[in-house]
Amino acid sequence: MRYASINFNDITAAPGLCVTVFLQGCPHHCPGCHNPTTWDFNGGEEFTAETMTAIIEGLNAQNIQRNLCIMGGEPLCSENEFLTLLVIKTVKEKLPNTPIYIWTGYTLEELREICNPHMDYILENIDYLIDGRYEEELRDITLPLRGSSNQRIHKF
Repeated sequence: MRYASINFNDITAAPGLCVTVFLQGCPHHCPGCHNPTTWDFNGGEEFTAETMTAIIEGLNAQNIQRNLCIMGGEPLCSENEFLTLLVIKTVKEKLPNTPIYIWTGYTLEELREICNPHMDYILENIDYLIDGRYEEELRDITLPLRGSSNQRIHKF
């Protein structure tokens, strides 16, 4: 289980202050991707218990509640699904009121077709899903939370 980086005081990913976790590895390889360095499943850093502790501590640092943003790479591909589940489950246990956002190249419909307990848990325990592959020809930097107009925001 690998991650590319963590931004503990992100003000660009979602409204408010966020801890943003960039997971490592992506099968989509979208042309014009903002994070092509996250494509390689062998890149990045090993995710450890200390990494999880740092995320939990970061979500409430200086007594300021932050959102959790999980992106990539691809957090919901089969290679990263368990790590995404682990992060969400731990955050829900320790800081249950933390809003959770996930960005994925899969559509919500594709994710629902997966039909496994891990994906079911993920979708039942997040607040926002931003779905759809980045499409360079539909790039629109004026859209909140999205890079291209085909992507959708789902509030759960």
